[in-house]
Order: sequence, then C-alpha cells, then structure tokens
Amino acid sequence: MPHPAPHGHKTKVACILLWYPLFTQPFIFREVEGLRLHTDLVVHTLYGPNLTHCSEEMRSVASSVHTLGVKALGRVLFELIRQIVSNPRRFFSLCRRHMLQRWPSLEIFGENLWAFCAGFVLAKRLKEQNIEIIYAPWPRGTAQAAWLVQELTGIPFAMTVRGDNLKPADPDLLQKMSACSLIRANNRADQIRIEQLGQKAAVGKTALVYNSLTLPASALNKQGDSREKDGPCRLMALGRFDVTKGFDVLLKACGLLRSFGLDFRLTLAGGGGLAMGLGGLEGQLRKLCAELELNSFVSFPGLISHDELPSLLLAHDIFVAPCVVDPMGRQDGIPNTVIEAMSMGLPIVASNINALPEVVRHEETGLAVPANDPKALAQAIQRLALDPQLRKRLGSQAAKLARELFDPQKNCQTLAQLLVAHVQRKKPCAE
Repeated sequence: MPHPAPHGHKTKVACILLWYPLFTQPFIFREVEGLRLHTDLVVHTLYGPNLTHCSEEMRSVASSVHTLGVKALGRVLFELIRQIVSNPRRFFSLCRRHMLQRWPSLEIFGENLWAFCAGFVLAKRLKEQNIEIIYAPWPRGTAQAAWLVQELTGIPFAMTVRGDNLKPADPDLLQKMSACSLIRANNRADQIRIEQLGQKAAVGKTALVYNSLTLPASALNKQGDSREKDGPCRLMALGRFDVTKGFDVLLKACGLLRSFGLDFRLTLAGGGGLAMGLGGLEGQLRKLCAELELNSFVSFPGLISHDELPSLLLAHDIFVAPCVVDPMGRQDGIPNTVIEAMSMGLPIVASNINALPEVVRHEETGLAVPANDPKALAQAIQRLALDPQLRKRLGSQAAKLARELFDPQKNCQTLAQLLVAHVQRKKPCAE
C-alpha cells in the first residue's frame, strides 16, 4: 500500500484532452470531475472550446479549462522555432520517434501532429504548474502530447486504452504503452486484449477501473416512475451512427418484428455526422428504414441532450445495443449508453461481443444474442416485449449491477489512488 500523502497535500495531476467538456463524452466528464475531489487537477485541451449540446452541468466547468486550438497557433509555432534553434538534434530526434509512423489515415496523422506540436507548449505549462503526473484518457492525440511532455520534462504519464483503439491499433501504441507508467482499461475484456497486445510493454502496469455512471442521482431516483404501461412496446437505441453500433441489424430485426405482428415503436436516437465524430450512416439508415416500410414504426429524434436523456429512457421499455465488429476489427467496449439505460432500470438486449457480456448478463440483466443476427435479435426483443414480468426482473437487476459496478465515487477514487500511488512510489527515487 502507498504511504498516505502529507496532511493537506493533494497530488498535482494534469488531464490532457482534445475538448473538455464534450457532450458525447459524459463518462469523461464524470471521471474528470470525480478526480478533482481526490487530486489537485488541472485540465488542458488541445483544441478550443466546444460546448455544443453540453448540459448545464458540463457548461459550468468550462471556464476552468486551459484550452489551446487555433488561438494558440502563434504560441505553438513560436515554441517549435525556439526548440529547433535551441536544440535541433533533440527536436528532430523527437520528430522521428513520434511522427515517422505509417499512420492509417490523414485524420489520425493530423490529430497526432497537432498533439505533438502542442506538446512543446504544454511541457512549459505543466512544468510551471508543478504537475506530478499526467493523465491521458485516450491513447491517441492526448497520449501523444503526454508522451512528448514526459520526454521533455520527465513528468510521468498514465493513459486509458479503449476497445476501439486496440484493433486496428495505431502504429505507435506499443511505444506509448512502453513509455507510460500506468495503462488503465475500463473493462475486463479490454484489459486482457491490452495485455495480449502489449505483452512486455503492459507487464505490471495495467489496471482495471470501470467508467462512472454519468446520470445524476436525482435522475436515478426516478427509475420506473414514467414508463408507459399500455400501448406498443417502446424500444430504444442510442449512439453514434457508426458501423460498430449495428443499427442496420436492428432495423432488419424490426422488419422481422413487424412480420411477427408485434406492436412496437423504436426510437433510434443519435447520429450527428462525420464532422462531429458521430458517424456518417444516418442517410443509409433512413433509406433502409424506408425500404423495410418501417417509417411508421421508427423515429429518428437526432442528438439527445444529457439533460433530456433520463426522461427519455424512462419512457421506454427495452434498450437495444446490437453492436458488431466492423471489417477492420473495430468494436465497442461497453457503450456508455448501455450503462445509462441499465441504471434507469431498462432491461437490455445486446450482442455478446467483447465486454458487453460483463454487464448484459444473459437472463440476469438482459438477453445476449449473437452479433449480426437480425433473427436472434428480433426473437429476444419479442420475448421481452411479451413478458412484462421478465422485463421488470431483468431491469431491476440491471439497475443494481450498473449502480454497483459503475459507482462514480468508488471508481474515481480508485483511479485517483492509482495515479497518486505512482507518484509516491517515484518520489524516493528522485530524492
């Protein structure tokens, strides 16, 4: 066990993100704000503010964030020139190590290039702020900047590696895993995949800390109060309109439900477009919906504010997460939307891929079906739709599991303790 910190002292942690807050990442918001309770946390973002669709709770912290983005371009260029002039050999050595990679796309290259350049400015800032450890919640971009800062200043960094970053993995992921002090996984399936991929790079430095529930306690207290008792069975799915979500499979399953004669309505919420990183499949999904003659059965409400989400969940009976593995191997871990739906007492019908079985436990908190199987998905939905008692039992157990496994206080404290423990272990070596 680490020694307790001196009385009144909180470890100084810098969290590096692309944007903060960001409405598509309420789990990051809950995690960062939870870390503030246990550490002296400073948030730095590589890009400028983006408060579109953010909840009032998220907006309330925006003024405390140190942002870069376009407004910092002059400072970044000045610092790059200064580095080249003062120590050209080191600068170009860092360029070769960090940027001479076979990047899978221009978008990924661009994100990492800006993170690399911005890292020189961050190195000065974090040194001035006496930061003791850096936390990068993503292995791309944010970890790129954290890695560079470590090489320039010696400040250690920790990072979270997530399911869709593991396959296909970026070409520098193993280097980052070797360089960092702590690799956090947010589900057990990904922890196993990280250790298999990293092997020596991951030995002794991986830790499992689940995400935190994002909905406020006031919303959780309303579980089950507003759910309709009569009328069609109300289904809900929510997320990016990305191929990994399997929403095309869900629509095909709805076509089968219609042929079964089931009275249902599906709310398919989300989307947002490629420009917001939310997938570009809305047009295809709407077209498929029309082809299957489901327009009167399916609604597309678009993006849902986090403030509106609890009441929307309460108005539905079943949450569906038909996730798939895309042709490149990308797949979700545990979608945050599944956790939110469980916490509100909805039973889940989900694919049995990657980490989903950790929470969608068959016949316990929901029904698990094979991925890419519209018939199996339709049959599971129909079974729940026709059995209110089963829905109630699974939903109640889903809420209990979600609130225990994703307890914000417990999980944020555990993550903070891991960061603090690493700093305390390092201090004797530096003295």
